[in-house]
Amino acid sequence: MSTEAPEAPAPEEPRRGSLHSGKGRMADPIFKWAVAACGTIVLVILALMVIRTTSEAWPVFVKEGFFGFLFGQEWTTGNSRTEITGTYGAWPFIYGTLVTSTIAIVVALPLAIMVAFYITHLAPRRLAKPLSYTVELLAAVPSVIFGLWGLHWFLPNVLRPFFEVLESVLGWFFLFEGPIRGVGYLSAGIVLAIMILPIMTAIIREVIAVHPIDQRMAAYALGSTRWEVMRKVVLPASFSGIVAAAMLGLGRALGETIAVLMLIGGSQSWGASLFGTGSSMASHIAATFGEAGPEARTGLMAIGVALFLVTMIVNILARVIVWRLGRMTGDAAV
Repeated sequence: MSTEAPEAPAPEEPRRGSLHSGKGRMADPIFKWAVAACGTIVLVILALMVIRTTSEAWPVFVKEGFFGFLFGQEWTTGNSRTEITGTYGAWPFIYGTLVTSTIAIVVALPLAIMVAFYITHLAPRRLAKPLSYTVELLAAVPSVIFGLWGLHWFLPNVLRPFFEVLESVLGWFFLFEGPIRGVGYLSAGIVLAIMILPIMTAIIREVIAVHPIDQRMAAYALGSTRWEVMRKVVLPASFSGIVAAAMLGLGRALGETIAVLMLIGGSQSWGASLFGTGSSMASHIAATFGEAGPEARTGLMAIGVALFLVTMIVNILARVIVWRLGRMTGDAAV
């Protein structure tokens, strides 16, 4: 009997296009550097935008002071080409931006949650898919369409009668003091809520849809009703995603221009009543930039820097909130 060990098979040559070939090994570092270059380009563009707009607006910040510009209440543009002679206080526009965005989130968030729960848990299957497609389609409607619809139909036929009832019942409260002009903070905020509702609903629907079904089935097995499952099981687990959707909607509301320009009234004053007229930062830039002189454009650049700062703060807070809520709920995907 032969005691010789069998010969080991000869190693196979790497096939063409294999991951072990030289080209396959070169693909990884090439892809890595390409992705790193794309990310760096985005950061460079963002830095250039910030540096350029800040340098253009710097004379206004020097004259008014940064906090003087943010909280100043008078906006009177000068006509000089070499120096800043006017008075630039952006608080009325910052106030209008914050008020309309807050109204939009307060109105849109509960509606988005309810619509998302209806689509995922309550609607018949033959209705759920068309309804979800409709919601996603509404998210693609241009803002100018919402503005025109809100100004020419929604405001005179729905909002103004509602405002009159609201003023007659709650007119004693400072937020709902008259007179009712039609356009104003509340009108712009409600139309903004309708604008951000589809995108928030789509995101919340996706967050709720990926909730583990075994947890819901376990709750049903313990005798929970459908309402208890949605309120005590699905909603807490989806909370971080809901916050992310709300912050995304808020970011769009802060930067919305045309619809707000049509419905907020265009006034450079501000007041506590939600029926009052005013301007947001984006709407004031859009309304006056075309006819502004060199000095006035410098002031508008300063408003742009303030808007960018507010948007960045909101996004940073959103990421921090979502990250902390994700750790608390154990949702590592958020």
